This record gives sequence, structure tokens and C-alpha cells, in this order.
Amino acid sequence: MKISVLGCGRWGSFISWYHSLILKNKVALWGRRESQTYKVLKEKGANEYVPLEKDITLTCDLKEALDFGEIIIISISAQGLRGFVREVVKYDLKDKPFVLCMKGIEEGTGKRLSEVLIESGIPENRIAVWVGPGHIQAFTKGIPNCMVIDSANEELKRELADAFKSNLIRFYYGNDLIGTEIGAAAKNVLGIAAGVLDGSGFASLKGPLMARGANEVGRLIKAMGGNFNSAFGLAHLGDYETTLFSEYSHNRKYGEMMAHGAKFDKLAEGVMTAKAMKKLGDGLGEELPITNAVYEACFRTRAFESGDGAENCKNIILKLFERSTKSEF
Repeated sequence: MKISVLGCGRWGSFISWYHSLILKNKVALWGRRESQTYKVLKEKGANEYVPLEKDITLTCDLKEALDFGEIIIISISAQGLRGFVREVVKYDLKDKPFVLCMKGIEEGTGKRLSEVLIESGIPENRIAVWVGPGHIQAFTKGIPNCMVIDSANEELKRELADAFKSNLIRFYYGNDLIGTEIGAAAKNVLGIAAGVLDGSGFASLKGPLMARGANEVGRLIKAMGGNFNSAFGLAHLGDYETTLFSEYSHNRKYGEMMAHGAKFDKLAEGVMTAKAMKKLGDGLGEELPITNAVYEACFRTRAFESGDGAENCKNIILKLFERSTKSEF
């Protein structure tokens, strides 16, 4: 099988490594010539996460990458997807399936990433998403995990999950595309909240955060037309360990450093996802108190710009305790 991976950052480079070394597929890995991630792979033949396997074709030619693969996997920043796909659809795509291996919601529109592809001209029946728990640092040590592939196209979903499975990743067939995408994106928002708790000295509240967070995300999924219970699957609750607790979690680290009055410079998709989720919740009339607290910390208080970050974050957390008493279920 020939696979093209568009995006050579942390996750894109891992996907290429996985398909080449573990699944023995032929792989082309694309990145922009001017990007630092591409330059590092080109010059060193590896990045801080994985080596560039010798059978992988590294290219900055988008047409070459699109022509190469029978399946196209996209792994870039969620907020850059719409602009990028405008470039992609200029080429002859030959009815190839697209797999989104990224997590987020478009900030300006509140659209799920599969919807962004559809609006950009890629048919719904050729789109799938690949999400779920797992850190590259664990995978490359041979530590397995479980993930999900979902699509509106039942046949495509099953073909991809069966073709991509290995002893390193056990795949499940998703059955709620809305819930899978929203759950996967929202776990990054909860990751920031967990980091704020760590940095503010409230780590013991991460248990309640998990319980109430999954409930909050389930309500949003249901309001959008999905299944409430999807929030308790691999795409969301199943990804909490790697996002709310792991030292490798960018979103957790972002929240922790924000509470310390510092800024984390690596990509934390949960920041813009919090903004998008707040917009969705407001539009649907669905109360999202944890999401709103993360939004306030990231955009209103901007705690990382203040040496008083811990106090600002602490006050945001304590405001949640001022809410009226409710039944748990």
C-alpha cells in the first residue's frame, strides 16, 4: 500500500514511521520547504521523536505527494486546514480517500474538520478521521494503545481500520462522527484545564474534572446531533490519561505554565478549540462552564502574560464553585 502523509511535524512524522516500519507500507512525507520541521528532517534524517526511515520519500512538492499515495493522511494544525486544502484541491485527486489525523474545531466557524474538507470540495464519502490516545514517545518504545477510525462511509472506515491495525495500535470502528471529532478536539481543552490545576496546586481536582468534563462534552455532542455517550469513548475520555496527566501532553503543559505566568511555545490545539467550543455552546444555548473557564484563562485573563498567573487561574477555578448546586445526573 502507498501512503502519503501531508505534514511532517510531531504526529505526521510518527505516522510515516508507523506506516513504513510497522506496517511496511511505502510512504511519502510532505512538508513545506521553509518549515523548520521539514528542514530538520532533511538535514538530520530524524527529529526529536522518530528517525526518517530510509524507505520514506521526503518531499516538499505537494503534487508529488498527492500523486504518490493511494491514501492521503493529513496531519497539520487544525486552524490551518481550510487554507491548506484550498491548495490540495487544485490537483487531480483521483477519488483518493483522505484521513484526518488531527484534533480540533475551526475557530472562526465552529466547524468540525471533516466539514472543512467537505466545504473545500472533498466528498464526504472519501473522508475519515483517525483519533484516540497515544504518545509518540510511548509508541516508539513498543508500548501499545487503542485508537479509533470514523467516517460517514462505513465501508471506508472498516477498510482503513483493518489496514492500519497492528500489535502496536488496536483500532476500533467509530460509529458517531460528530461525537468522535468533537470529543477528540475537546479533550485538549480539558488538558489545559488539568494543567491549570497542576500549576495552581489543585491537582486533586483532576478527578472531578474528568467526571464533569466528560459530562459537559457529552452534552455539547448531543446538542450538535451526536451521541452523548461518545464522550465516554476512546476519542475523549479514553484519551484523558495522555492529555490530562502525561508529561508529554502539550495542552496540559500549556495550562501548567500559564498558571505559572509563563507561555508554552509549542502547539496546544486546545487554546483555539476552547474559543470554538465557547462559540458553539453559546450558539446552541448549552452551558459549558469548564470550557468557559479555560477560555477566560487563555483569552480574557491571559494568565501567562502576568507574573500573577497562578492567582488569576486560581480565581477562575474557584468561580466554578460559586455555581448553584445541581443534580449530578
